[in-house]
Amino acid sequence: MSAKIFITECPRDAIQSWPHQIATQDKIDYLNKLLKVGFDVLDFGSFVSPKAIPQMADTAKVLNNLNWENSDTKLLAIVANKRGVEEAASYEAIHYLGYPFSISETFQKNNTNKSIEESKILVEEAQNIAFKNNKKLLIYLSMGFGNPYGEKYSPEILYQYLEELKNLGIMDFAIADTTGVADPILIKEVFEHIIPAFPDLKIGAHFHAKQTDALQNIEAAYLAGCRHFDTAILGIGGCPFSGSELVGNIPTEVILAFADKFKIDLNWKENQWMDSLLLANKIFKS
Repeated sequence: MSAKIFITECPRDAIQSWPHQIATQDKIDYLNKLLKVGFDVLDFGSFVSPKAIPQMADTAKVLNNLNWENSDTKLLAIVANKRGVEEAASYEAIHYLGYPFSISETFQKNNTNKSIEESKILVEEAQNIAFKNNKKLLIYLSMGFGNPYGEKYSPEILYQYLEELKNLGIMDFAIADTTGVADPILIKEVFEHIIPAFPDLKIGAHFHAKQTDALQNIEAAYLAGCRHFDTAILGIGGCPFSGSELVGNIPTEVILAFADKFKIDLNWKENQWMDSLLLANKIFKS
């Protein structure tokens, strides 16, 4: 079996969780390397409160120094409020605005200081702003495989939120395992349930997992019909507002092993990929 898969590289996820401040020029150099690899999308930064996420305070400066016009990779920025939506939408370079909509009330408040109902209002406003500015709004359905707070969860709840948000005209989604609670059985159940039910939507997977679980989680989603995956080089990442121990992203390196197993051509530029990996090892030093 083989089919094209689409990869969103998430340096923003890695950088925001890194305990040591990364220099602006290092971010610029790293992102410009990544723009040459051949990823479909680059989650490069976020327009959020610098007090909440100090590592993202220089997102605008970083963006203004990216060589995006010479790349086929689309840029994605995370937003958490209307002001951030408007700022991100004003940049020609940005293609996607990503909003973390949680199906957990606890995490929605922790992550964006909003209730789910307040987030629904913001999502509708964000969709209107995105449409007017020729952008696409991508919704991360966070805690999409359960949560550590003891709140009610089922794939049916996820389905209901997808249906509601789809009715706003949103077409791009990623089911996010924010705290690494998913297993292959649940992943298979979720994607086999929602992908046939929403054939017009682009529904991807944003997994956080122990590195020992990464490959089996990707395989479970792929065999259930998922073709869009978020990864981060070295598996660095995690949400600082989850209230639990940070769980890293799926390592981009694991995608290589997965693609080899299923004979999928990622069509990456090998030299640029290796350069990016070497630079990541220099920037993310413990």
